[in-house]
Amino acid sequence: MRDEQRIESLASERSVLVRLLLPSHKSEVDPLAELTGLATTAGTDVVGGLVQRREKPDQKTFIGKGKVNELKGLIDQFEADVVIFDNDLYPGQTRNLEQALHTKVIDRTELILDIFASNAQTYEARLSVELAQLEYSLPRLKRMWTHLSRQSMGVGMRGPGETQLEVDRRLVETRIHELRESLQKVERRRERQVAARSDNATVSLVGYTNAGKSTLMNALTGADVEAADKLFATLDTRTRRWQLIGWGPVLLSDTVGFIRDLPHRLIASFKATLEEARQAELLLHVADASNPAVLDQIHAVYKVLEEIGIEEKDTLLVLNKIDAIESRQLLERIVDRYPNALTCSAKAGIGLKELSLAVGDALSREFLDLHVDIDPSNGKLQAYLSAKGEVLSREMTSEVITVHCRMPRKTLGEIRRTALQVRSGDSRPLPPEPTADDFRPRKKNETIESE
Repeated sequence: MRDEQRIESLASERSVLVRLLLPSHKSEVDPLAELTGLATTAGTDVVGGLVQRREKPDQKTFIGKGKVNELKGLIDQFEADVVIFDNDLYPGQTRNLEQALHTKVIDRTELILDIFASNAQTYEARLSVELAQLEYSLPRLKRMWTHLSRQSMGVGMRGPGETQLEVDRRLVETRIHELRESLQKVERRRERQVAARSDNATVSLVGYTNAGKSTLMNALTGADVEAADKLFATLDTRTRRWQLIGWGPVLLSDTVGFIRDLPHRLIASFKATLEEARQAELLLHVADASNPAVLDQIHAVYKVLEEIGIEEKDTLLVLNKIDAIESRQLLERIVDRYPNALTCSAKAGIGLKELSLAVGDALSREFLDLHVDIDPSNGKLQAYLSAKGEVLSREMTSEVITVHCRMPRKTLGEIRRTALQVRSGDSRPLPPEPTADDFRPRKKNETIESE
């Protein structure tokens, strides 16, 4: 339903980049660096750029009148086909700029949506992107359509009629409703899939786009997932088995990359894709240590994690690409800021053993070292221990089988229910068995003494 010019890929077009810096924006060596990467990923040939500092955006054209004239000069000089803003524009501002420049103008959100649309491969990703695009387009229909004359009305249909814009709006709203219903079904299916693996330890890779998450996943698991040197190469979650040193197998998931000012509608649309990260026992936050803006990127990822409600999940910061760092001072500055961060290079294979050991230590906080005494006839419990955890050793007599194992904390109740006895295999005490009071609904303002 969108105008062909608006949905056509940006590939092969010549672009001029624009960014408005407000007083709240930090100083950067190259304010257009990230936008250049996005525009290049979208397939455009970047031929020029323009940066302006203002106290606040111009209501009509976002940038000042003088900068509009300067931008028009750049467009004419380089014969540009599209102007890309590193800011979000109101529909009226985009319309005014297009009229003044006689050139297509898109903002940051529309550019990211174009990249997502190009990279979406699975049914779920295509649904998510289409929903985000339609929600973005809805308030902009007036700009995108030219057939706004009133519909002709026949005999028995007298009246002012209905504008084509109103018909288009209703059709878009209907499609949005259909997409939301379809995505809800996908989300419920994904939740069931994740729940089916809930007895296995799960680790999820998160981080800024192009930080090397897919390369790290390949290095750790021997997988062969795409690891292209471009932004948003991964839109769909991939899960692989990872054999941890001194621990055993865990499930490692690679998720969609984040970015500064990631559009909220994209976060909402990709809720199902992010379900793996939401349910994981541990997050590995992968950052590109060689990027001069790495500290800002780390902050941006934590901000997105907060928006999707998983900022308090146990997280290890992994500084990747240390072999590509040109200045050791940059790495020292990052480590001073995040002293518990792990350093590695997925491409060069540096620090992967240390990373594996650190992940095992972190997961140990959610697992219990147990000695379980089992009746020899209770084959079901023996199979349960082998399936849900890691069996370290077995001692058998005619009366009892003692299994030394490492089990997820959440399996303790099921083990206690049928085992002869359960003892701690290390110095840590076992959690107490729940009582009836633990399942009693609390009254308003009621507290428990131990709290």
